[in-house]
Amino acid sequence: MRIITFLFLMVLGSEVSSEIAMGTVFLDQNKNGILDPREKGLGNVRVSNGLDVVLTDKNGRYELPVQKETILFVVKPKNFVVPVNNDMLPQFYYIHQPNGSPKGLRYQGIAPTGELPKEVNFPLFPRPEEKAFEAILFADPQPQTNRELDFIRDDVVSELIGSKASFGMTMGDILFDDLSMFPRYNSIISKIGIPWYNVPGNHEINFNADNDDYSLETFKRFFGPTYYSFEYAEVLFVVLDNIEYQGKGEADAGDIKNDGGYETSLSSKQLKWLKNELDLVPRDTLVFIATHAPLGTEADTYVTKNRKKLFQVLAGRPNLYSVAGHTHTTDHVYFDREDGFLGPGAFHHHVLATVSGSWWSGPFDERGIPVANQRDGTPNGYHILKVDGTDLAVDFKAAGKESGYQMRIMFDVAYHQAAVDSTRDYLLGQLSDSSISKHEVPSAKILVNLFDGGPNSKVRYQINDRKFVSMEKVLRKDPHIVEQFHRFSNQKKSWVQATPSTHIFSAPLDPGIEPGTHTLTVIAIDEFGQKHHGHSVLEIVDDGAAPNFRSLYPGG
Repeated sequence: MRIITFLFLMVLGSEVSSEIAMGTVFLDQNKNGILDPREKGLGNVRVSNGLDVVLTDKNGRYELPVQKETILFVVKPKNFVVPVNNDMLPQFYYIHQPNGSPKGLRYQGIAPTGELPKEVNFPLFPRPEEKAFEAILFADPQPQTNRELDFIRDDVVSELIGSKASFGMTMGDILFDDLSMFPRYNSIISKIGIPWYNVPGNHEINFNADNDDYSLETFKRFFGPTYYSFEYAEVLFVVLDNIEYQGKGEADAGDIKNDGGYETSLSSKQLKWLKNELDLVPRDTLVFIATHAPLGTEADTYVTKNRKKLFQVLAGRPNLYSVAGHTHTTDHVYFDREDGFLGPGAFHHHVLATVSGSWWSGPFDERGIPVANQRDGTPNGYHILKVDGTDLAVDFKAAGKESGYQMRIMFDVAYHQAAVDSTRDYLLGQLSDSSISKHEVPSAKILVNLFDGGPNSKVRYQINDRKFVSMEKVLRKDPHIVEQFHRFSNQKKSWVQATPSTHIFSAPLDPGIEPGTHTLTVIAIDEFGQKHHGHSVLEIVDDGAAPNFRSLYPGG
């Protein structure tokens, strides 16, 4: 078998190594994690060293070359599960790092593992997987303090306990540089009660590492490989690391991190691994790609610099979808031939809303949790992935809100365009209030922020029982967020500023509308063809001016 395996590995282009790892992927009937004499091996299961990918033989055996430092991992096949630890983190890997992590890292890395064991075995348990399932998608929980860990616990995790989702994933920036919070964070997330996979971000870096090679040692200690894959039902989930750390910078007494920055790119090694992995995966499989930084955005503000190489690896696959976080905005982009993706069709890339929103900035609600709306006006929250075979859709869920809360309806008249300093002259919320003077109607617009909208979304509005009017997607800041960030500047972080949103829709208010009270209905179709409704009550005032709220509430 060893000769055959070596020939196979040479075809795959494995790196030269002086050691060979071998072992068995087996059906762990008594769930003790140990290959017992009567337990059987599982054939046709993929195992990898981070470059080569091999299939186990009929007895579940595999062989792989290992370098001085290697993480071996099994690709969880459909209808099986891997063990999880007490924090519900999947245990699908073995770290071979004889001397451990380099000395001098700020946060603990890998303890020395010693010599390669004679056998590295991977247990699996059978569990049927329906082709229709759900998964929870987080991006950037990013707690900067232990108090912000409280916010994650109380704003998001508590409402997800008992979820019917099969597993969850976090798209990086799990923490905000302080890696000592990993144990508490993992313990909190585990209470959701489902296996949880993690993607590395730019805030999981040990900043005093000399280079990218050892920048994620603490991440590896808790979560294993920085890129990997697993199957669930008819889907292959692929995690990639597109944060390339540039190494520690020169000493600066005022810079605690002392980091040399990072670039968003994909290493050649993981792209070779992905090609080897996909060579063993049927072409019509739904492939789900997860990164931290976006491959690109609709406004081209963020780009993974060598994404075309990824597109080449993915070319020819009809069922693709990818997600990212990082920007604290929500976005949809469809890569095509102009972007270097050769198809078939377009490659849908989805930048997710973040758990932390505006980095836990904003006024506090009645629970003492920040109303942490993102810079583009999207509430902080998460997404629910819904898969049926090779079809998928994604629902946005605003933290602490009803699932139907998918849009913000606003009214835009002349005084709304004033400089933010003039907000002192209006009560909170008055600038987007739905009382409008009849004289302002000709210049008034209806604005809808469809929180997870994109270039293919359709939005229209109706007043009373009149015909529906289509709305146009415009690139502009959400006026509600502009006002909120200005009014509560002392409760937001210094870098947080409103940015243009790619999912605001605008239409002029019908100039023929008469004074009185009217029902406004908004219907939106999102990027996945899902329908959403919103309503507002619009008052057209006949006295020449909108009500003076300060006269009603002199103390305001």
